[in-house]
Amino acid sequence: MRVDLFDFELPEQNIALRPVEPRDSARMLVVRPDNGFEDRIVRDLPDLLQPGDVLVLNDTKVIPSRLYGLRVREETAARVEIMLHKREGADRWRAFARPAKKLNVGDRIRFGEESESTACELVRLDAEVIEKAEGGDVALRFSFSGPFLDEAIARLGELPLPPYIAGKRATDEKDRTDYQTVYAKDEGAVAAPTAGLHFTDELFRRLDERGIAHHFVTLHVGAGTFLPVKAEDTTEHRMHAEWGTITEETARALNEARARGGRIVAVGTTSLRLLESAARDDGTIAPFSGDTAIFITPGYRFKAVDVLMTNFHLPRSTLFMLVSAFAGLERMHAAYSHAIETGYRFYSYGDASLLFRC
Repeated sequence: MRVDLFDFELPEQNIALRPVEPRDSARMLVVRPDNGFEDRIVRDLPDLLQPGDVLVLNDTKVIPSRLYGLRVREETAARVEIMLHKREGADRWRAFARPAKKLNVGDRIRFGEESESTACELVRLDAEVIEKAEGGDVALRFSFSGPFLDEAIARLGELPLPPYIAGKRATDEKDRTDYQTVYAKDEGAVAAPTAGLHFTDELFRRLDERGIAHHFVTLHVGAGTFLPVKAEDTTEHRMHAEWGTITEETARALNEARARGGRIVAVGTTSLRLLESAARDDGTIAPFSGDTAIFITPGYRFKAVDVLMTNFHLPRSTLFMLVSAFAGLERMHAAYSHAIETGYRFYSYGDASLLFRC
């Protein structure tokens, strides 16, 4: 399909730079196939679902994956910014480099400061460029490995707020809490599963009282998921792979809930993409562990997910293509027009939508 079919105009004032407080007071636009739009808030979620439905949430945890370093090459040096996006080994990450033209295979990048104290050796971290691909994508091999590398990244890295926020204000200490879900557990994401940012312990309590269960899966969200599509046709776009897992216990619980007539409610496009990657042709969900690069556009036949809770996405993005496949392209253009006209807040710190599959 033509990528321009997924374009729309978004006024700058609709882009949220901070989340609302409390988290579950965000607005939520309900979109059903055969009804008008319904303006609610996230706190209404238990009343909008049915007993027996089951929520699926992504428990990945965001790491401080933006690093600033110095490329060292013989007598010359150049400053570079590195955005980690996928771990490929104990000492290896794929990353987006900026400006990538300053890097060649074999170059070394130095992060942090020199230190004469062996007790403070983690204040410096080195990496070697071992591969260079298109679009600024590079593979890096670090001087530390495993937990030592994780600790060094935690010390030296910066929380990777999306550019539409980071370009307007500096990242601060409050973002360290705001840009994590309350149930974040498994470190490895470089972007938050933003639909989950709306959940609170109180909301989970009310969902439980209503008879709506919840289960967790893990998909380590990569920065590639949120990159704009530069191709003119969707067939020319390449998705970056992300690692995810669904345990056998969770797959069994979801299949049993659906067999009893419950609906699978994916909280976020990341949960949906992982569930659809693991779904069999008959709609049952298999245990899963590995990479997924699933790219969902209109025409895709959904097998596992019945309802999707998600934030409002960028124009021409793979995520707007996904919601258009789920709820209908014309329907989603109308929904986004309604959201813009009525002041909904967009993107990572913005409001939510609850989409019922068309």
